[in-house]
Amino acid sequence: MRFRSRIAAVLLAIATIPAAAYAATIGGTFYAVQYDYREFFAATDGKNFQVVIAGNPFPGVDPAIVARDMLPMMQAAKPMPRLTFTYETPPEKPRPDYRLMLVFDPANDLNSDSVCRGTTRFKPGKPGVFNVYAIYCRNDMTMSETTAWTPASGPDDPRIGQLFRELFMVIFSDSPALRPNQGGGTGRF
Repeated sequence: MRFRSRIAAVLLAIATIPAAAYAATIGGTFYAVQYDYREFFAATDGKNFQVVIAGNPFPGVDPAIVARDMLPMMQAAKPMPRLTFTYETPPEKPRPDYRLMLVFDPANDLNSDSVCRGTTRFKPGKPGVFNVYAIYCRNDMTMSETTAWTPASGPDDPRIGQLFRELFMVIFSDSPALRPNQGGGTGRF
């Protein structure tokens, strides 16, 4: 009986190795007080949603190829709204201007508000590591931000798709706890 239990435990451990190999690491998160998933949903449902890329996670690969290979992975991992990720800049700047900024191998002192205003800085990347700083911007203001990284051998590595699935659940969180105060508090007088 113990022998069967050990075999079952070993088989279970072996079965979980592929899942652990694909797991991305999500860093700390920040949500602005103004962040509201319902606003994100209304602004993006059935529309194009601009993604701005800064840096290159695979310096030995043409950035256009990296961007081309990442777009279908992002689309497959997209959040709930029926949005279409695009790199195209709208002909006329929308107001409000919602977009997702992806900064690869960001400098340690880079902050999200400066990224939303168009400033980026980088640090040397580590070969074989896909490291991204994701910022959801409304105009020049950060709505949410997080970092994520995973081992990856190239722009078509399936671990990047898994990273985007996990990243989008965080950067575009629909948690009711993040809803802005709608008034009608329960304070006592």
